[in-house]
Amino acid sequence: MQEYSFQTTISARYLLQTPSASGPVPLLVGFHGYGERAENALALLSSIPGSSGWLCCAVEALHSFYLPDGSAGASWMTARNREERIAENVRYVDGVIDRIKEQIAVQNRLVFLGFSQGVGMAWRAALLGRHRASALMLLGGDIPPELDLHGCTMRVHLARGNRDRIYSQEQFEHDKARLQHASIPFSAMLFSGGHKAEGEYFSEVSEFLSAE
Repeated sequence: MQEYSFQTTISARYLLQTPSASGPVPLLVGFHGYGERAENALALLSSIPGSSGWLCCAVEALHSFYLPDGSAGASWMTARNREERIAENVRYVDGVIDRIKEQIAVQNRLVFLGFSQGVGMAWRAALLGRHRASALMLLGGDIPPELDLHGCTMRVHLARGNRDRIYSQEQFEHDKARLQHASIPFSAMLFSGGHKAEGEYFSEVSEFLSAE
């Protein structure tokens, strides 16, 4: 058996929520978790106090599938053809941001927010993509192990719910150590909750975003 790779094009979707302010605005881009859709990411972005002053963009993963309840979800990638999927995803996000900048007046301020599986996508878009973010907000997901964090100058906000059974305390501590070792300016919070944004998370991440 011989295996070949064939590159094709597919349609993808992203959602925008325009800010209340006029003129050039900062851009906040969100990446949803496994099995979620762009609507989930946009709901998270818009729930952050102060995000109404940003152009919020929720990018949906390229690979759709059916969830056990019959609804449709999406996934950023699996372990199969991993390097190809990473490159495709980064090109995809670059293209979305290119289009936004062609159509809407945005400032140079760019922040990525990733939740769960979307944390890896946020990191890869920031470090491997063409559009450099000034900050990353990461919730309930680990830093991709293959990424070299040295030389990264972005501010990072890392968060975990204390009852999160998917993103463990051990992995949380490991990620904090990686950020510290790479001399990346970061803040880390352990909030009361599970594998989702809850309560005090919103007030702290709002303060982080307002500093941009």
